[in-house]
Amino acid sequence: MHMISATTTTIAAGGASNAEKIRIENQYLPPSPPRSDKSDDEIEVSIPLPPLSINPTKVLTIDIGTPDAHVPRDPRLIRLTGVHPLNAETPLSVLFDSGFLTPPELFFVRNHGEVPEVLDEDVLDWDITIEGLVENPITLTLRQILSDFEQITAPITLVCAGNRRKEQNQIRKSQGFSWGAGGVSTSLFTGPVLADIIRAAKPLRSARYLCMEGAEALPNGKYGTSVRLTQVMDPNRGIMLAHKMNGEPLSPDHGRPLRVVVPSMIGGRSVKWLKKLILTEGPSQNWYHTYDNRVLPTMVTPEMSKLDKNWWTDERYAINDLSINSAIAYPAHDEKLVIGPNPEKEKYSIRGYAYAGAGRRITRVEISLDKGQSWNLAEVSYPEDLYRNAPEDTMLFGGRLDVSWRDTCLCWIFWSLDVPVSSLSNAEDIVVRAMDDSMNIQPRDTYWSVLGMMHNSWFRIAIRKEAGGQVLRFEHPTQPALQKGGWMERVNNEGGDLLDLNWGEMTDKSESTAAVAVKKVKKNVAILTNSSVTKIIDIGELRKHDKSDEPWFVVNGEVYDGTGFLKEHPGGATSIIVAAGLDATDEFMGIHSESAKAMMPKYHIGSLSESSRLALAEGPPSTDTSDPSEVFLNPRLWSKAKMVAKSVVSWDTRIFSFNLETPEQALGLPVGQHLLLKIKDLVTEMPITRPYTPISNPTDKGVVHLLVKLYFDSPTTKEGEMTSALDKLPIGHTVQFKGPIGKLIYHGQGNLSILDVPRRVDTFLMVCGGSGITPIFQVLRAVMDNPTDTTKCTVLYGNRLKEDILCKEELDEFRASHADRCEIVYTLTRPEENWDGEVGRVDASLVKRHLPLHQEGKKSMVLICGPEGMEKAVHGTLTAAGWDDRDIVTF
Repeated sequence: MHMISATTTTIAAGGASNAEKIRIENQYLPPSPPRSDKSDDEIEVSIPLPPLSINPTKVLTIDIGTPDAHVPRDPRLIRLTGVHPLNAETPLSVLFDSGFLTPPELFFVRNHGEVPEVLDEDVLDWDITIEGLVENPITLTLRQILSDFEQITAPITLVCAGNRRKEQNQIRKSQGFSWGAGGVSTSLFTGPVLADIIRAAKPLRSARYLCMEGAEALPNGKYGTSVRLTQVMDPNRGIMLAHKMNGEPLSPDHGRPLRVVVPSMIGGRSVKWLKKLILTEGPSQNWYHTYDNRVLPTMVTPEMSKLDKNWWTDERYAINDLSINSAIAYPAHDEKLVIGPNPEKEKYSIRGYAYAGAGRRITRVEISLDKGQSWNLAEVSYPEDLYRNAPEDTMLFGGRLDVSWRDTCLCWIFWSLDVPVSSLSNAEDIVVRAMDDSMNIQPRDTYWSVLGMMHNSWFRIAIRKEAGGQVLRFEHPTQPALQKGGWMERVNNEGGDLLDLNWGEMTDKSESTAAVAVKKVKKNVAILTNSSVTKIIDIGELRKHDKSDEPWFVVNGEVYDGTGFLKEHPGGATSIIVAAGLDATDEFMGIHSESAKAMMPKYHIGSLSESSRLALAEGPPSTDTSDPSEVFLNPRLWSKAKMVAKSVVSWDTRIFSFNLETPEQALGLPVGQHLLLKIKDLVTEMPITRPYTPISNPTDKGVVHLLVKLYFDSPTTKEGEMTSALDKLPIGHTVQFKGPIGKLIYHGQGNLSILDVPRRVDTFLMVCGGSGITPIFQVLRAVMDNPTDTTKCTVLYGNRLKEDILCKEELDEFRASHADRCEIVYTLTRPEENWDGEVGRVDASLVKRHLPLHQEGKKSMVLICGPEGMEKAVHGTLTAAGWDDRDIVTF
């Protein structure tokens, strides 16, 4: 146990003298080690002090080129949402082994966007405003906050509301990324009591809430939230501003130079990079307060929540205080224990953590080895109580240790239980539950909700018998992010029901393989891996296969050999070759059908090692890319573009415009090809990837325009995940593009290539529906805009209403100007009374009336793009009429 001497120091209450300002500025420097010399009137107390901190100074390769290129980070952090922004937790064993106080570099990180960069010389001039329903609106710099207000130090545990969310995501996917059990950390925070700052502004009696806003620039404005003012002013709550963690100035990821710390509440209330404190009558109207950190009723589906905004604005569903929770750190995941004939030990110490909300005290932790039929009481330690033994005037890291008088508990606790190894060998699992002093107890089962927050059911570890029952292997429920492993994933793969009375584990050992297969079918989830494949592949071996002859690629951390599929792939060999040696997860999961995914086990050859997954996230080795290339698109790398305009074409159609890297940069998209668009959902922050064909001319420089039809929820249709997220993006938001992709390229004058095989046509017969016009329009425009191109085109275009017809003005112009080689046929399913075009769906009779059979001596090709049902119907009609598959191209 670290030791510290308690001394008394006078705190400045008014303005600071020059000498005092120097003292304050020196105080903000990293602290010296605690004193070991003592005078007669000094009292020695024993309290936990921070463990040795590494203090990273190097920016990781993975962060170079991102907006966080100024932030040094610890490579041990597990990234939950890709490269940027950083959302990360520490491996559970590493976190637990760090002890009661978490080193800042291992403290979990929840960032919504880029980390504000604050230079050393500007730190003390950082200012905040206190405004709203106050008599005395004020602006305070950090220098004033340090000199004019008493500083306190207190141990506080912060917890992300999404802690353990991956367990919910295994049961049913929520709108949130997959936290493991490491979204919790504890530090000694130093700074003024927030109530003192608020009193200086003299709140009006009508003020009921304190709204807080940070400097984090995000798609929907600054990050902001609120808490009740009565909670802020309650000294037992311990709500404070902080400028230090464990005696050192805040690091960039943790709010440098100033943040709010709200103990016992979800981490989302502890606003980082604080800029504004606003007193109001009602709760915050900030976008992030409204659409984040809520537990909607379990029967509310994602579709229901999108249709009715009232679910989000109902403050009954807002999360504030933490729920009671616990987790097992040891046995660790995949830990093995030899039990015979010569066991390693007679007893095993099961260990873990627990925490509660609202300052409540954990009063018991119970362990069961028989699925909850009986319970054993664990030993509970309260490191926070050691601080209560220190005298009230104890100074620590420049602040008065503010714990001894408080009866609320603001920190996690550790627990342990020694059990006979023989008991473990006879058990199938270990479960833990905790209770607080209000008799709140963890539930056995999951309460699923749209955002997947506040998951706190019993934490269960499965015990697997290996080596003829002589070795026990322990399985945690999940592993964070995209990491593989955990009994929940295994049960899902075996077709088990995670919500049954045995957590989906098979109890009947004679259950047949066929029965398990039936369960898999019922779950209707394509399994991408081959369970018999156990090879571990490193990044070096993967990158030996980044060429066209033996292309290997990665999906969800698993490695696949695309060599045998080069000839069969409907998108052509190029689609596989450009992914060689890369992570193709976003593209594959966003584009391919369930039937395509079902083929993947055939090509599965191994799993990428954990270190290689991090290396792969950095992207392929490349040469200097400091200057933008002449061509924007790259088939192997994502390129960034900024949304600069959003034009409303109709109630459900938009044109989204994006600036490329430079005004003179060419897009680099051949006619007939598509590009991939990747964005992050603003609520879940999960990536969404879809192919699009721009309507901008390929010769345009510096810009690309996408014509997009939006799909809204209705009794017959489901809201489009990509189109909904795209429509919500604000102007100025950055997206990513990759390409070109596709099997057809039109070179002009009737010359084209399909999967790199040259072809020539005299006539294009084009069939499309809805937004399927975009690839058709791209080829049609290339033909019509070239006066020397004699290729004839017939377009059969189906929609519901006349106003649904996209690009109609341009299509009519082509028909009028090039009547000898351009025919446009419109058909509507819900026409107006004076409609003079075709009526009905694009069906067999319509196709037969307008698309002729092969003409003798003529070379024709059919291009199809539209809803899946339409594409299949048209293709079937044509092949039945004698068309060769080689002359039919479906985009």
